[in-house]
Amino acid sequence: MKKTCIAAFGEVMVRLCPPGKRRFQQALPGTLEATFGGGEANVCASIAMLGGKSRYLTALPDNPVSRAFAAQLRGMGCDVEHICYNNCGRMGIYYAEHGSNMRGSNVIYDRDGSTISMLTPADYDFAGMLDGVTHLHITGITPALSAAAFASTLAAVEYASAQGITVSVDLNYRKKLWNWEPGTAKNALAGRCMEQIVKFADIIIGNEEDAADVFGIHASGTEIESGKLNISGYKEVAAALSARFPKAAFIAVTLRESFSADHNNWGGMLYECASGNAFFAPLNSDGDYTPYQIKNIVDRFGGGDSFCAGLIYALNDPELAAPADAIRFAVAASALKHTISGDYNFSTAAEVRALMKGSASGRVQR
Repeated sequence: MKKTCIAAFGEVMVRLCPPGKRRFQQALPGTLEATFGGGEANVCASIAMLGGKSRYLTALPDNPVSRAFAAQLRGMGCDVEHICYNNCGRMGIYYAEHGSNMRGSNVIYDRDGSTISMLTPADYDFAGMLDGVTHLHITGITPALSAAAFASTLAAVEYASAQGITVSVDLNYRKKLWNWEPGTAKNALAGRCMEQIVKFADIIIGNEEDAADVFGIHASGTEIESGKLNISGYKEVAAALSARFPKAAFIAVTLRESFSADHNNWGGMLYECASGNAFFAPLNSDGDYTPYQIKNIVDRFGGGDSFCAGLIYALNDPELAAPADAIRFAVAASALKHTISGDYNFSTAAEVRALMKGSASGRVQR
């Protein structure tokens, strides 16, 4: 992998889950499993596991919980020396309940008053935080927290773009957020804010709902609730995004068909804006798109983030940077994430490459 430093800016939270697939009413009073998670942190952790150089940028209160998080990420090989510690606010929490069969997973946010939602651009030293960085990744989640968090995210991408740093943006629309401007519809607020951010993006990433919810761009023939996808329609979506945001070189879309909480089909598309070509993965021996069938899902939280990490890693690796190879690597990496509990993808590059080559039997490696 060439000399790169991939940074991400955004909020990390404590994640609290009932053991297994139990419901909160079953688990409480009792014990919840505590881990850490957040879209941008998940990307940094995954890139470090793949062998890339990553740097996580955020704002946290200076307390033992925050330091425990930083120690864990540092132990995975991620640079956490540029975290902005500030004694205002707190670390956010999200409660995650795993679904099963026809019962979907559920997320409850408790992140009001988090440190990153309270700090303004003036509280960050973006020049120092982004020194030596070649790629900055952000999502649509952190701007959804508050006006201050939106302003800080926008300032980060503006600075990065001015310095010639590659910028990737995962649209990541969260309908339970975007509450900070009373009287404005959530998707309207998201569209207005993300328009300002995404115009700086070199890589735009989303799923089957994001483009529709944020920018009103729909894939023809797709029914989200039933899990029906019209794969060819996503090339049209990517072309529309490319026309709207001409700085972008690539548009990536994750393709999830959800048959149940335990069984999803999984794939992706990478659209090359200059040529107008769309590359799908995975492909069968005849070259036709044939998604991974992921059954008995262990944990789908962080699946999209592992896709982002795999794509960014691949595009920065000369051996994987060709669009057809980059999307294959990203989809394989994120398919493996579905087999791992927690938000982070603890898969190595060698494991991802093995799956790309067809090693999907789950045999014991001796």
